[in-house]
Amino acid sequence: KQWYQRRVRGLTIMARGKPAGLRTARKLRDHRRTQRWSDKKYKKAHLGTRWKANPFGGASHAKGIVVEKVGVEAKQPNSAVRKCVRVQLLKNGKKITAFVPRDGCLNFIEENDQVLVAGFGRKGHAVGDIPGV
Repeated sequence: KQWYQRRVRGLTIMARGKPAGLRTARKLRDHRRTQRWSDKKYKKAHLGTRWKANPFGGASHAKGIVVEKVGVEAKQPNSAVRKCVRVQLLKNGKKITAFVPRDGCLNFIEENDQVLVAGFGRKGHAVGDIPGV
């Protein structure tokens, strides 16, 4: 036994601070598996909250039924009422606020209409001066 080796519970631990030897593979594997969850990027990729928290469930578009028409006030320094609709998605029943683009297009949408909703460009974040849409 050299000066840089020591024995702990039957395992030879070298100077690098990790168990080493013929029967340490399981311990090294299990420790690496638990330590991976401390990595922020690994956790984000493997927890699955991307699919749970996203109303679209990972899809780019979703069908829904118009519940009501709403006017959302723009954030400062802009002053406007942005025309939006509350939509209940068919796939999971979640209610979202969707922006209606172009001038006068809200006149073509009635309550209980079936609409196709697309993402707004920032993967779930609000865009521009429209809060919460």
